[in-house]
Amino acid sequence: MLLVAVNALVGGTLGQERTVLPLLADQVFHLDLYTSALTYIVAFGLAKAGTNYFAGTLSDRYGRKPVLIAGWLIAIPVPLLLIFGPSWEWIVAANVVLGISQGLTWSTTVMMKMDLVGPQRRGLAMGFNEAAGYLGVAGAALATGYIAATSGLRPGPFLLGAVFIALGLGLSVVFVRETHHHAKVEAANHVARHANAGASLSNRQVFTLTSFRDKSLSSVSQAGLVNNLNDGLAWGLFPILFAAAGLSIERIGILAAVYPAVWGAGQLITGGLSDRIGRKWLIVGGMLVQAVALVMVGVGHSFGFWLAAAVLLGAGTSMVYPTLLAAIGDVAHPEWRARSVGIYRLWRDGGFAIGALLSGLLADAFGIPTAVLVVAALTAASGAVVAVRMRGTDYEAGVAAPPR
Repeated sequence: MLLVAVNALVGGTLGQERTVLPLLADQVFHLDLYTSALTYIVAFGLAKAGTNYFAGTLSDRYGRKPVLIAGWLIAIPVPLLLIFGPSWEWIVAANVVLGISQGLTWSTTVMMKMDLVGPQRRGLAMGFNEAAGYLGVAGAALATGYIAATSGLRPGPFLLGAVFIALGLGLSVVFVRETHHHAKVEAANHVARHANAGASLSNRQVFTLTSFRDKSLSSVSQAGLVNNLNDGLAWGLFPILFAAAGLSIERIGILAAVYPAVWGAGQLITGGLSDRIGRKWLIVGGMLVQAVALVMVGVGHSFGFWLAAAVLLGAGTSMVYPTLLAAIGDVAHPEWRARSVGIYRLWRDGGFAIGALLSGLLADAFGIPTAVLVVAALTAASGAVVAVRMRGTDYEAGVAAPPR
């Protein structure tokens, strides 16, 4: 539960941007092209994705706690850059730093919970972890929306982020304890069903297994990428779409908060549910629900309709997010599970950058509604890939998968 609280602060550190930065790009820096305005999401996504890859290796080599603390230390300059940045390049730089920090802190809290719980409760643990993180995102998005409406876009909203960073660093240094030894004990007692799926795999072998060769791991990786692709779209373009329709900053803040709030709270249910009914069809269903919600955003014109779409988008994402992480933990051997999680998160958070770039280009060429509808089609197609390619429950509950 301490790690749940820490991850809520990690989410809050990210949530300080969700409502404010798109408006900052539009109203303060007067960026004309959507593609230019979304450069901060591209920077964040690439930085976080790359750091995720190294977080697993670093946590195996040096332990989980030092990596977690390093992530918080790196986050310290982010609010200062966002508050005092005189040009858009400073905002982009802040998001590079934030991406590195998030890659270390969020990845490590995931690994530490996997260390602490057995395979029968892995989905539940991931549900708690991701629920805390995205409720933190939602709470910060809502709070910063109200702060921005009453005191301006800077500096007030980002002072809240500074408080989150201070609390997260303090809790991690003083109270969080190392968990790597739990993974070592699990690895020593782990019996793989196939001899070539054991512990002694190189980083390159783990990468190719997670990304391409193993049907379940690769299906999960592409679904994670597409999930965050549509989240990058929601983060960068939804507030601009809502503002263009004449919604107030307060209402934009509500819509920016409802989506991650439903996403976060829903994971308290869906994480444990995936332990009981399996991962595959929860992932497929969640991707299809997200696709329907995105279509609603693309064709909508009113606050009430968009509010319903935000609820549905959050519900679909909650079905997918903890389940994907739990599926990685099911298949990967405990000895290389942290590396596999890092590689999955490399692909998943690369979706932020791809989504921001793709949706920005489409929005510049055809308008935001068309960009939303194209991403809806990609999301539905991703669910179909999981339905066709991912194995069912044969390899769940901690059984390592054979390379294929």
